[in-house]
Amino acid sequence: MQAAITRTEFDFPGQSGKYTGKVRDVYSIGNDYLVMIATDRISAFDVVLPKGIPYKGQVLNQIASRFLDSTSDIVPNWKIASPDPMVTVGHKCTSLPVEMIVRAYLTGSSWRTYKAGARSICGVAIPDGMKEHQMFEKPILTPTTKAEHGAHDEDISREEIISSGLISESDYKKIEDYSLALFERGSQIAADRGLILVDTKYEFGKKGDTIYLIDEIHTPDSSRFFYNDTYRELFDKGLSQRQLSKEFVREWLMDNGFQGNDGERVPEMTDEIVTSISERYIELYEKITGFPFVKAPYGDDIYERIDANVRNMLARL
Repeated sequence: MQAAITRTEFDFPGQSGKYTGKVRDVYSIGNDYLVMIATDRISAFDVVLPKGIPYKGQVLNQIASRFLDSTSDIVPNWKIASPDPMVTVGHKCTSLPVEMIVRAYLTGSSWRTYKAGARSICGVAIPDGMKEHQMFEKPILTPTTKAEHGAHDEDISREEIISSGLISESDYKKIEDYSLALFERGSQIAADRGLILVDTKYEFGKKGDTIYLIDEIHTPDSSRFFYNDTYRELFDKGLSQRQLSKEFVREWLMDNGFQGNDGERVPEMTDEIVTSISERYIELYEKITGFPFVKAPYGDDIYERIDANVRNMLARL
């Protein structure tokens, strides 16, 4: 089976630090720039799974790069360039400490919460009588805190964010507006490709007084897509939706007794499971972009390629 890139160790010119996230290795270049490498690691329930997924990093980086470009008229974003299929170089921002989750349908974690009896998510009232995968009257915002590495994100309301001083009211209003506008644009692009953008998350940061969209956008790690042509029939029959997202990984884990709780063990990731996940990521790339996915080679020189491409980019900044 094709190898996967699950760890990087680079020493770029001007490098001042490195942060290892769940799936990305982020290198600081002085105080101004970041080099973000999308590895092939995969996480679920805030746990990094033991095996990487070939080509996942390329898929995430290239989808995010395309969507950053296609939404830059809505909000400034951190991207400067993507010099390698697995890499984006951009502005270093001070991250705002919440993730903005936009939901257009009652599905995934919101459905699990609703099914358990909750009728309010992050301070947003949800009416009685809704069904799984049902569309909300209009998209809702359900923010979460940004947990430290290894911890779980926690739901939080708009009022709690502002009253606690996590984000100023004026900045929060801006990222609310940005999030809904980004979701509308993403929904339009998805619809053109025969997909429904079901829910997604956005992250923001500040550089000086300017708010930037940071991290990824509209990838299968941060978003969920349904197929539009079968949505209504499957919903009316109460069946599972055909979807392109990481939810099928979560469902496989739950079916095998794992939800990230203490004492639970990640089920064995067979070659068949790993290959199927890789194929689903590539399928989403091709479906959402309309372009064939070109597999950048995983030869012995892949680290040399990334290093050279990043160094050439940094020399031009």
